[in-house]
This record gives sequence, structure tokens and C-alpha cells, in this order.
Amino acid sequence: MTLKYTPDHEWLLIDADGTATVGITHHAQDALGDVVFVDLPAVGTTFAPKDVAGVVESVKAAADVYMPVTGEIVEVNEALRDDPALANTDPTGAGWFFKVKLSNPAELDALMDKTAYDDLLKNT
Repeated sequence: MTLKYTPDHEWLLIDADGTATVGITHHAQDALGDVVFVDLPAVGTTFAPKDVAGVVESVKAAADVYMPVTGEIVEVNEALRDDPALANTDPTGAGWFFKVKLSNPAELDALMDKTAYDDLLKNT
């Protein structure tokens, strides 16, 4: 499995079968504060990179969740819909947002690895 990051503070965990699990990073959830609502995409919906695929709302703000790659939503995290606080308590585990079947795996090359993402955080 490969882990990638976006400049919009989303993470992707890519499985060998070409499916990526997507969520928000620790940095994103920390900046948002207590998450109170998530709007997740419908299974079967296809998105292009930078399309808005969902919304996360907190006591402080609302933020769009952008699709990091081209693909079709194959699963959403219903537990997150029922308990949005999972995005705060376990953003890189139980707080994942959706799974997407990659249409163009080469797009992953434009995303950051952990070292590059950590460098981004140091410079923001």
C-alpha cells in the first residue's frame, strides 16, 4: 500500500487493486476543530481531480473535500456520517471519507509522499 497527500490536506492510501481510501489529514482536522457534519459523495459517482467530492463542517468552519484523482466512488464511510467526530479522533483510520477506484493511476505521481507533505506543513 502507498500513502500520498494533497496540498489540500487530504491523504490517500492506495491498495494494490487500484482503489484509494481518502480522508483528511491530522493538520486539516486540527485546523477545522470539532467536526459536526460530513457530506459524502454517492457511490457510483465519478469525479475528476479538484472536483468537490464532499463537505466537512466543524464548529469553526466548513470546508470542501476535493477529489485528488480521477475515479469512481465505490464506498463511503457510513460510520463517519453517523459519528462525524471520527474525523477528529482518528482521521487517518476510522475517520476515512470514501474509497475511489482509480481511473488514471499516473495521476498519483503528482501527489506528495510523507516527506514532501511534512515539508509543506513546515512552510505554511
